[in-house]
Amino acid sequence: MRIAGIDEAGKGPVIGPMCVGGVLMEESRINALKNLGVADSKKLTPKKREMLALQIEKYALQVFVLEITPQQIDELRKLMTMNEIMVLAFSRVLEELHPDIAFVDAADVSEERFGKRLLLEYEKKHSEKAGCMSVISKHQADCIYPIVSAASIVAKVRRDSLIEELKKEIGIDFGSGYPSDPKTKQFLQDWFKEHGELPDIVRHSWKTAANVIK
Repeated sequence: MRIAGIDEAGKGPVIGPMCVGGVLMEESRINALKNLGVADSKKLTPKKREMLALQIEKYALQVFVLEITPQQIDELRKLMTMNEIMVLAFSRVLEELHPDIAFVDAADVSEERFGKRLLLEYEKKHSEKAGCMSVISKHQADCIYPIVSAASIVAKVRRDSLIEELKKEIGIDFGSGYPSDPKTKQFLQDWFKEHGELPDIVRHSWKTAANVIK
């Protein structure tokens, strides 16, 4: 039995990409994740996450991380809600992994609705696999299922790495990239004052960005 876990990192930030991580493992190896001490990535230190990500790669059949840029998010938001974007993104990861069972962190107030939409989106492109896969969609799945914790970790490690690269590219530490971060807010304000526009690393469709422009 091939088991997959899927989770995202970076759904809410105003700066940087969103990363959706997927981990595929044989069911018999899931206990190895428990022994490693995988947990919700937000509860782990960056160093611990990086160490675990390397271990997860060794035990997994496949690890895949989908990166969605700020520009892609802005374009998709013109056509659909963020929840619908999450369905598309999670489905794209499923297309890479093709598990028998997928455990996913529900990106919707309704766990059941998100799971059904995800399965439907996947089967639209893979009708030959209809009925061959089941999806278990839960809120805080990364705290419940080790395989989702693993996906959470690889997604977070990739996003953190990409954020550090962006900081080096522009030569400014803009903080975490989240709207609630004072350093991020100050960066947006200072950049707009100096350049008259916001950089490409920003999600322009976010209210935080729109308020700066106003």
